[in-house]
Amino acid sequence: MAKFKHTDNSQTQLMVVNLKNQMRLGSFEWTIDYLISKMDLSSFELNYHNDEKGAAAYSPRVLLKAILYCYSIGILSSRRIEKACKDNIMVKVLAEDSEPDHDTIATFVSNNSEAVKDLFTQVILQCSELKLITGEMFAIDGCKLPSNASKEWSGKLSDLKKKKADLEKSLRRILFQHKEMDKDERAKKVQEPFKKTLGDKRERRERHIKRVEEKLKRINRFLSTADPRLGTSGQEVQANITDPESARIKSSHGYIQGYNGIAIADSGHQVIVSAEAIGSGAEGGCLPEMLDKLETTMKVVTGKKKPLKKSLVLGDTGYFSEDNLQEAAKRKIEVLIPDPQFRKRDPSFDDRKKYKDTDVKKYFGVEDFKYNEKEDSYTCPAGKVLPYKCDVQFKARGTWGKQYRQKKSVCSICPLKGDCINRKSGKGEFRALFVMHQQYKENLSTKMREKIDDPAYREIYSRRMQIIEPVFANLRYCKGMDRFTYRGQEKVNTQWLLYVIVHNMWKCMKPLSEKYGV
Repeated sequence: MAKFKHTDNSQTQLMVVNLKNQMRLGSFEWTIDYLISKMDLSSFELNYHNDEKGAAAYSPRVLLKAILYCYSIGILSSRRIEKACKDNIMVKVLAEDSEPDHDTIATFVSNNSEAVKDLFTQVILQCSELKLITGEMFAIDGCKLPSNASKEWSGKLSDLKKKKADLEKSLRRILFQHKEMDKDERAKKVQEPFKKTLGDKRERRERHIKRVEEKLKRINRFLSTADPRLGTSGQEVQANITDPESARIKSSHGYIQGYNGIAIADSGHQVIVSAEAIGSGAEGGCLPEMLDKLETTMKVVTGKKKPLKKSLVLGDTGYFSEDNLQEAAKRKIEVLIPDPQFRKRDPSFDDRKKYKDTDVKKYFGVEDFKYNEKEDSYTCPAGKVLPYKCDVQFKARGTWGKQYRQKKSVCSICPLKGDCINRKSGKGEFRALFVMHQQYKENLSTKMREKIDDPAYREIYSRRMQIIEPVFANLRYCKGMDRFTYRGQEKVNTQWLLYVIVHNMWKCMKPLSEKYGV
């Protein structure tokens, strides 16, 4: 018979633990403690008004250290952070043996949006002092994360009204069924043997009815004040009852209800120098704002009036638009943002079926139509004249254009109809030619296409993924910061900045260790 060592967990042991000694020099927890001790946290103290009256509050220093460390090990909710302050020895060390409750932690994050922005800038300054920021090249991209909102409560106003009607119909059916069951003596006899398992059937029915009624109240409150939510294209998009500022976003893992965390990382050591969370899956519209933030941050870091004069900003095809290129030129910031079709022109992708032009049907374009200036009309490749019809507003592009078209009877019998422009107007079979108004004197989109086709610039653009993608991998996979636990764009943005601060502090760990000879 096998023999095992004797064990006894009833023995009493006395252990002396010095919390300060649990923190190893050069570790990440030591890095957090060291950097927070150097920060000016006076901006956090503005929310406290207990100088003369009221109980003593937890120090912002203690709360920040505990929250940042918990975020770094994937503990994101305030209740789990509260538990970690009691159970996790390293969190107890950073919290200095204090045990703040979840409400204190959640309120601290929610009410300090401006203070966290100031802390973010201070951490970047520390990174600059440690020579982690070069300022030569930057990459911008977005990280789509789910938030504290359910997809069940998303939809256009028409969808939500239909959902309300379905709930009302369901409630009427439930009430009728329960009323009939109360009258049915046979049902009572059938359920009697299972009374212990089923419990009080009346109580269960009332709970069910109450849940449906609560859903109806919730959807009624939202519909009574809600206006249609418009997307970047000017069309109505889905709104969410739980968190109206969040968005239904298509990610690599399907559709999520959440926010898009935008970040700009420096090429030197992948330090994030600008960050913002937006309630939209489309990132292109936020480029001007992000460039402003980047320029402001680099002014603080470098002390120069034009810190981006010799810098290059790399963006993916989602940021390609004439407006964005014009905005960058206006700020005198060099950008490299390829158009969505640039890989089809790249010889390196000739062996990939995905990027071959032969797989895409070619249609006539504006260049195939001949303009008649005197009559303000176009002649199509089939020789038919398309007169001017009306002006059209392109909300997605922020500009306008003209529409030219022939009658349905002419287009429907045209032998070249299958090769004509791939756009239909209304329910008819006619083809409409849209000619956009030239808003800018210089077309930078054409220049950018020529620029990205240059092999030298293609080589530079290949650095984009090396700069920004490992940043998101570190945040989501390595640190476990893969979702938002707050609602509302301001609170979510605060949490996103805290995630970014964790990443930047992690970058400081190695140079600080070398500085102190660890």
